[in-house]
Amino acid sequence: FQVLKNLLSNAIKYSKDNSNIEIQIEQRKKVVNISVEDSGIGIPKNDRKRIFERFYRIEKSRSKKRGGTGLGLAIVKHIIEGHKTKIKLKSKINQGSIFSFNLKLAPNKKKKKKSLVKILRKTEVEPV
Repeated sequence: FQVLKNLLSNAIKYSKDNSNIEIQIEQRKKVVNISVEDSGIGIPKNDRKRIFERFYRIEKSRSKKRGGTGLGLAIVKHIIEGHKTKIKLKSKINQGSIFSFNLKLAPNKKKKKKSLVKILRKTEVEPV
């Protein structure tokens, strides 16, 4: 949850008013692919490796206007790496950015489901 919250917060913060932000969640076998795409200002190539560092901000003047601490993407990277995967970034200046990552699904432990009909039959129901 925190990963999506941080990615969406940045997407909103750095996108133009009334622009679209797209979240895609796609399951492929035992993996879920998740991406957040904005149509914002984009991230310069020389900053892309550093934006996941704690307190790193692109252009101090730009950062002051939008606020923040420079921790959001560092937190995202830390959480994602805790799941033994990586956060990926694609970005074009004045066109936007796409942050994406994969998560392995937990093994499906099948539990015997109780039928609602069986439950109702076991309880005494008085007519109204």
